[in-house]
Amino acid sequence: MELLIAAAALLAEGVALIGAGIAALTGLGAGVGMGIATGKAVEATARQPEAVGKIRTMLLLGLAFAETTAIYGLLVGVLILFL
Repeated sequence: MELLIAAAALLAEGVALIGAGIAALTGLGAGVGMGIATGKAVEATARQPEAVGKIRTMLLLGLAFAETTAIYGLLVGVLILFL
């Protein structure tokens, strides 16, 4: 019976580590999204230089949301590891 309990505990720890790894992948998605958004903002600025202020405002707002998503993913990963 002790062997079964030890195996279940080891399995639970492994699953938690896999979950933390998946949660940390949100940083990858956010990074790709921020790169695409920045590239599109540069293209938009090249096409309409007079709209730089509006483009910059929307870009920074979008980047803030994407970065928040990455930070939440990191937080969830850390919580899974240490709780």
